[in-house]
Amino acid sequence: MPIIFSKTYKFAFITSATISLLLSFLVGGFLFISESLDYGILFGFAMVCFLICFFIIQYRVEKFIYKRVKKIYDNVSLLDASTLGQQKITTNMETLTKEVLLFAQNKKLEIEALKIRENYRREFLGNVSHELKTPLFTVQGYLETLIDGALEDKEVREKYLGRANKGVERLIFIVKDLDMITKLEVGDLNLEKEEFDIVELVKNVFDLLEMKASKQNILLAFDKVYRKKIIVRADKDRIQQVMTNLVVNSIKYGRQGGTTEVSIENLIMNKILVRVTDNGEGIKNEEIPRLFERFYRVDKSGSREQGGSGLGLSIVKHIVEAHNEKIYVESQFGIGSEFSFTLEKAK
Repeated sequence: MPIIFSKTYKFAFITSATISLLLSFLVGGFLFISESLDYGILFGFAMVCFLICFFIIQYRVEKFIYKRVKKIYDNVSLLDASTLGQQKITTNMETLTKEVLLFAQNKKLEIEALKIRENYRREFLGNVSHELKTPLFTVQGYLETLIDGALEDKEVREKYLGRANKGVERLIFIVKDLDMITKLEVGDLNLEKEEFDIVELVKNVFDLLEMKASKQNILLAFDKVYRKKIIVRADKDRIQQVMTNLVVNSIKYGRQGGTTEVSIENLIMNKILVRVTDNGEGIKNEEIPRLFERFYRVDKSGSREQGGSGLGLSIVKHIVEAHNEKIYVESQFGIGSEFSFTLEKAK
């Protein structure tokens, strides 16, 4: 069975063997010349020399390495005491190299994650300030106009106060959505699950948005007539919010004279799939991965004119995932889009 030495033992072994052989040759040569060569004495000398050299070299090498490795551990432990602070110091170069490489890889991943979060934070703050700035400046402009003298004109006063009120309502809308999405992200929003008819819920959403859709000449419809109830178990108010946001989104980006169609399909086990399909402008492939980001808008120019907080799809995603369900999106630019999500059927 082969003996496996650590790297420091290999160094001490090879170095000691080399020194012992050289000294043995010198001593053997001296004894040969003096005609008193004894192989037993020469062998004993070689062994004693080897052992003395081995222990001295091994001790010095370990002490030398230990001091420098300990310094490395001390420096690294300042950066991450939880990773290396509790470990025993090793003088094995292979083990040390693995530990340092693992530490470096972990730190690299942490740094990359921090960079992503920093970029996300910067972009989020920029989006929030941009979203709040527009209604704030609008309200400020109307109020300043009224203060500067337009207050005496009843017609102008009523018109400007009404517009200022709309600006305040938009601010409240944005703040409410921000509050909700924050609660969803930290898991602070309790879901009140109950059994209800998803078909009836979709009908209610259609009734609520019928006027908004008619302004765009968009038809809201089912893919077929659902004569039987489809009972699901979920938070009814939150699922209604999901359906409302998806239908509003399809109307916002739909084409004049288009259609928003809802279908409900049975999946395997106890799941159903709710689809919201439109034949609007569609979404480019490069835009799809960012659809559910907060404040992300596909149409950078016209979408704000349509209203909304820019948080609708992000809220939809968080509500669906809070139910431990999945949401999907498929789209072809210029043809239309389909958003779908799963729900649990009642037993």
